[in-house]
This record gives sequence, C-alpha cells and structure tokens, in this order.
Amino acid sequence: MIDTKVLSITEPYATLIKNGIKTIETRSWKTNYRGKLYIHASSTKISKECEENAKLMSLVDINDLNFGKIICSCELIDCIKMTDEFINNIKNKKNEYLTGIYKTGRYAWILKNIEPLDEPIKAKGKLNIWKFNI
Repeated sequence: MIDTKVLSITEPYATLIKNGIKTIETRSWKTNYRGKLYIHASSTKISKECEENAKLMSLVDINDLNFGKIICSCELIDCIKMTDEFINNIKNKKNEYLTGIYKTGRYAWILKNIEPLDEPIKAKGKLNIWKFNI
C-alpha cells in the first residue's frame, strides 16, 4: 500500500477534472504541496446552483458522476494567487472559467497529467488535502 495525497471535490467538478475539461481547481486557500494528487468525488449532492447551470451541466454526462469515490490522479504543479490579469486570461478559456470561482485573492491550483482510474476507489472524503492508502 502507498500513502497518497487526496483532495475531495464536489460533483460535477471532480468528474470535469477526470475528463480533462477542468485543469484548474479554484480554492480560497493556498497550498505549498506540489506533486501527485488524487481527486475524490465527494458524496455531497450536486448543488441546486450547479444543477440549474445548463452550460456547466452540459459539459458532463450525469451518468458518469462518481459520488464518494477516488476517480483520478493528477500532478499539482502550481498554486497561483489570482490577480485581475490572471482572471482576464482565464475568461478566454470559456469552459475553464465556467468550472471555477475566479475572484481576485483566491487561488488557482494548476493540474496536469490527469489520469482516470480504471476502477474508482470508494472512500470517505475529508477537508483539505488528506492521506489515503492505495
């Protein structure tokens, strides 16, 4: 077993990462961690706000969602404090902008090398970056 770092993300955002549509996770807090990170789709229901956002929901197949499971791995390569300039550049990437909360002072976690797992792993999520034995 290998001790791994995991981040829980609500659906549909976790699946959008797994599918390579979302490559920036937006957070109110920064991290100094860089390296392999597994993405856990939390068991939290999709918020009404997300469900009512037709553009957002059109990016994912509702049958592809995996609640309460680790669904992919990626590399967390950077954590950038958002500036107006950064946000304006992201606005040109319509799907990316649609899948995050872009506000000055928040943080953009840059994800690369996203690899879906062949078999999602059932797990109970936690706050922050947490450890799990795979």
